[in-house]
Amino acid sequence: MKATLFNLKGTKEGTVDLPPAFDTPYRPDLIQKAVVASQANRKQPYGSDPFAGKRTSAVSLGTGRGLAQVPRSHGRGRKVPQTVSGRRCHPPKSTKSYSLKINEKERRLAVRSAIAATANADLVRSRGHNFDDKVILPIVITDDVSDLTKTKDIVEVFNNIGISSDLDRSASPKVRAGRGKTRGRKYKRSKSILLVTSDKVLLAARNVPGVDAVTASEINTEDLAPGTHAGRLTIWTESAIKEVENK
Repeated sequence: MKATLFNLKGTKEGTVDLPPAFDTPYRPDLIQKAVVASQANRKQPYGSDPFAGKRTSAVSLGTGRGLAQVPRSHGRGRKVPQTVSGRRCHPPKSTKSYSLKINEKERRLAVRSAIAATANADLVRSRGHNFDDKVILPIVITDDVSDLTKTKDIVEVFNNIGISSDLDRSASPKVRAGRGKTRGRKYKRSKSILLVTSDKVLLAARNVPGVDAVTASEINTEDLAPGTHAGRLTIWTESAIKEVENK
């Protein structure tokens, strides 16, 4: 299987041989399992103070008084969950582990399957990405892109290739519905282009909203399938394609 090699101006430079990873069958079940495991293992433990609601001298008055045996202080109930300033019933505990395990062979197969999905135009379009009809996936460009240091030059390369229209999806964030607005996640932004290089991360690409840049050695399923949805619009450099053979 071969792919067309483009230069920074969007003209053809030749062809490159794609590694066997691009022939991997599409496995959405394993992709979802790998992404969920990655998110779970990154989650920070949290819990309430074990003594919350219990720092009081309240004691129960005992039986024979016609009152419930609730700890009281100055006539007011304390400590138990049904009282004002009482403890919580079944609070979250920091000792709980949210981590998930996934077999190494399943994880590697999920990565290869997500890599192959980047070459499926139907999957990429169904995920919501916009690009010109003349664009043939996967997109492979020369290693000269790694030398770019300005964001405007990166955007110009996207325009020359014919995928700059996808940047409009993530240009402005959207307001989240529901209570999440009051919990530090008011805005959400669509994921756009993923740029995979070989030797170094292209930091200039990260300044474009929705665009991510990673190296081929560190790429994972969550980069290729954000939100467990495979088929992200991805640009590979010529050297990065060769490194994918080890995935």
